[in-house]
Amino acid sequence: MTDLERHSYDVVVIGAGGAGLRAAIEAREQGKRTAIICKSLFGKAHTVMAEGGIAASMGNVNSKDSWQVHFRDTMRGGKFLNLWRMAELHAKEAPQRVWELETWGALFDRTPDGRISQRNFGGHEYPRLAHVGDRTGLELIRTLQQKIVSLQQEDEREFGDPEARLRVFAECTITEILKEDERVAGAFGYWRESGRFIAFDAPAVILATGGIGKSFKVTSNSWEYTGDGHALALKAGGSLVNMEFIQFHPTGMVWPPSVKGILVTESVRGDGGVLKNAGGQRFMFDYVPDVFRDKYAHDEAEGDRWYTDPDNNRRPPELLPRDEVARAINSEVKAGRGSPHGGVFLDVASRLPAETIRKKLPSMYHQFKELAGVDITAEAMEVGPTCHYVMGGVEVEPDTGAAVGVQGLFAAGEVAGGMHGSNRLGGNSLSDLLVFGRRAGLGASQYLDGLDGTRPAIAGADIDQAAAAAVAPFNGDGSENPYTVHTELQMTMNDLVGIIRRSEEMQDALEKLEELKRRAAAVTVEGHRQFNPGWHLALDLDNMLLVSQCVARAALMREESRGGHTREDYPLMSAEWRQVNLICRADGDDVSVTRQPLPSMPDELLQLFEREELNKYMTDDELTVLPEGDA
Repeated sequence: MTDLERHSYDVVVIGAGGAGLRAAIEAREQGKRTAIICKSLFGKAHTVMAEGGIAASMGNVNSKDSWQVHFRDTMRGGKFLNLWRMAELHAKEAPQRVWELETWGALFDRTPDGRISQRNFGGHEYPRLAHVGDRTGLELIRTLQQKIVSLQQEDEREFGDPEARLRVFAECTITEILKEDERVAGAFGYWRESGRFIAFDAPAVILATGGIGKSFKVTSNSWEYTGDGHALALKAGGSLVNMEFIQFHPTGMVWPPSVKGILVTESVRGDGGVLKNAGGQRFMFDYVPDVFRDKYAHDEAEGDRWYTDPDNNRRPPELLPRDEVARAINSEVKAGRGSPHGGVFLDVASRLPAETIRKKLPSMYHQFKELAGVDITAEAMEVGPTCHYVMGGVEVEPDTGAAVGVQGLFAAGEVAGGMHGSNRLGGNSLSDLLVFGRRAGLGASQYLDGLDGTRPAIAGADIDQAAAAAVAPFNGDGSENPYTVHTELQMTMNDLVGIIRRSEEMQDALEKLEELKRRAAAVTVEGHRQFNPGWHLALDLDNMLLVSQCVARAALMREESRGGHTREDYPLMSAEWRQVNLICRADGDDVSVTRQPLPSMPDELLQLFEREELNKYMTDDELTVLPEGDA
C-alpha cells in the first residue's frame, strides 16, 4: 500500500486514559519500546471526568480502614460476582499506587495534619477516596502525562531522541488487531485528520479503551466510548465476561436537554447532599434492601449524625451502592414523585455553607451555573440515572491482564471485566486502572521476555483486508446514513436494554440489532478520508453493534436481578446464578453467550465475612462445605 505508514514497537497501548498511561509507563520502565495510541487529543481521556476520588485503604481519615475492609466492600458492592483475585489485588495494591502518584507530583487535598485527604463515597465503609476537590481524574491524567514527559526527557538524554522508547500517536484510531497464527503481531488503524492508514508491528498489544456508553442515548460518557477495545478483542478471538452488567450512575444532569446525562459526582452525596422527591421527602430510607439494612441508618437523624460521628452511627442510604440508588430514583419517577424534568432533587444547598460547597465541589458549582443556570449553593439540582460504566469486559488473567485465548493481547481499566462483579463502587475505577494498568504493562513485558526470539509478523494480505474493511463505507449503496443508524441504536439500547429489563423487550432489542446490522452494512459516507466524522462513526458503528449484541444476549440469558442488571420478570437475586459468569464470543457475524463457573473464593478470604452475610448470597451447598468456624 502506497499510503501506509508503518512503525515497529515492542508494546502498543491502545488508549491514553489512566489505565493506558499507567500500562505504558510500566512497559517503558521495563525497557520496552512502547507506543501509546490516543483516539482523541492527548490529555482529553475520559478519565478526566472521574471526579470524586481514588479508592484506597490508606486509613488517613479513619485508621480502622484496611485492605481487608476495602475487599469486603468491593465484593458486597459487586454482589459477590466479582473475580475474587482481582478484588484482592486491587484492595492490597491501591494504596501503593496512590502514594506513587504523589511521588510523581500529584497534588492531593490534605488532612489538617498534612496527609492525603480521603472522603466518603457510596458503598465504602470508611472515608477512602483520595481526592483533588472534585477534579481528581484530571489531576491523575496530568500526573501520568507529566511522568510520560519525564521518561521521554530521560530518553532524550540517553539516546538523543525523546521518543526513542515512548511515543504518543494522538488522534489515531485502531480498527483491527492483526495476528500470525494464534499470536498478536500488531495493529492497523488510521489517522483521524488525514485518513492515512497506519500499521504497528508489535508482539504485545494492551487494550485500555474504556467503555461502551455511546451505545446508549443518555450517558455520561464522551464520544470516544464506542466499545472499540471490547470489539477488537472479540474479533481477535478473545472473549467478554458478564456484559449484561451496565452501571447507570444515579445522578446525571436531566436539564436542559443539551446536557442530559452529564455526570454529577457522587462526592456531592459523600459530602452531605441528600436526595428528595417532588414532595421534599428523603425517599432513600424506603429503598434500603434487606442485604444492606443493618449497615445503613434507619432514620434521618441517625444518617445526619454519621457525618460527624461515624463510629456510633450508620451511614445514610444516599450512600448505598450506585445500582440501588439508581433503581430507587427510577421508582420515584415512575410513581409520579419526580422533579419537573423527569428526575429527582439532589440537595446540598441546605446542608452545607455556600463557601464550603464552592471549596469542596468547584467543578459541580461551575457545571450547574454555566450549563443549567442553577446555583447549587442556593437551590437543589435535578438529577437522574445515566449510563455510566460497564462492569463486564474482556476476560483476562487477574495477575497479568492477559486476555484469555489470545497470546500477546492484554487489557486493563474499564475495558477489562471481572474486577467489579455486578456493580462497581464509586472511586474503585481510578484505583482499578492504576493497579491493573501497571499489571498489564508488566504482564506484557514479561510475555515479551518469554518469547522464543521470533516476533510474529503481519501478513500483507491482512493489511489489505483491514484497509478494505475500513474504506467499505465509501462504497455503500447510499441507502443508509451512519447518524440515523447510530441514533436508532442508542434508542434501542436505552429503551429495551436499559435500567429495568424485560424478556419481551430484550427479544425485540435483539431483532432490532439484527436489522441495524443489515442497515449498517449499507451505510454510505461521502467525501474523502481527510477528517470525515461520518466515516469515523460508520466504523465505530460496527463495534457498537457487536458489543450491544453481547449486552442484550447476556441480559436475556441471566434470569435474576443483581447489581447493574435488573429484570422485572426475575426481580430477586439467585444464589445459583451467582456461581455463573456469562462469556460472549464472536461467532462469525453473530455472537454467542455461554455459561462458565465463577472461581470459588479461598477460605482465608471467606473468613473476612460473617456467615449471616454469606447466607444472603451463597447456596446451601456452598455454605455447608465451609470449615467449621469459618465466616
